[in-house]
Amino acid sequence: MARQPGNFHRWRRWIFLAVLLSGLLALYDAWRTHHEHSQDRVILAAAARYGVDAALIKAVVWRESWFDPRAVGRAGEVGLMQLMEPAAREWAAAERVPLFVHSQLFDPGKNTLAGAWYLRKLLHRYAATDNPLPYALADYNAGRANVLKWARGPAATNSAVFIGQIGFPGTRGYVKSILRRYAHYRPVFPPPEK
Repeated sequence: MARQPGNFHRWRRWIFLAVLLSGLLALYDAWRTHHEHSQDRVILAAAARYGVDAALIKAVVWRESWFDPRAVGRAGEVGLMQLMEPAAREWAAAERVPLFVHSQLFDPGKNTLAGAWYLRKLLHRYAATDNPLPYALADYNAGRANVLKWARGPAATNSAVFIGQIGFPGTRGYVKSILRRYAHYRPVFPPPEK
């Protein structure tokens, strides 16, 4: 018994759509991979300069701007690491950057340098805890005053308790998402030397 011609044409359309969708997914994956590695050079340079784990800087860039050096936040944060003007000015003063203006942080190199410097400062600020990273990330996102409110009792030194006491759901999600992404990047970034 021969197949109906209509069925063959219907299957041909489905096969065509499946091939087209597969091609589009492959193109999207290639673009996403390229985009995710587009700032590796400046991230590695900032990590080397300030002694901050490159995988951590990359995780922050991933969360803050998704690797877009022209990103602008609602509160005036700019660039890859979404730096506010006071933090940027603090970096510029410490590094003696002449004639600094906040818009210079649209430059990926300057932005990652300033962001890595600021992250290092925050990590040192919470060095007396069992894991300074959640505290530093919460500070980066919500400010020191909020971290001091949340870091009471056992949360003053126990990072797991501290994460549970973060009073802003958005900041708690921010910290957890960067910690997960950091764990994702650590084994693969920076890539091994060939």
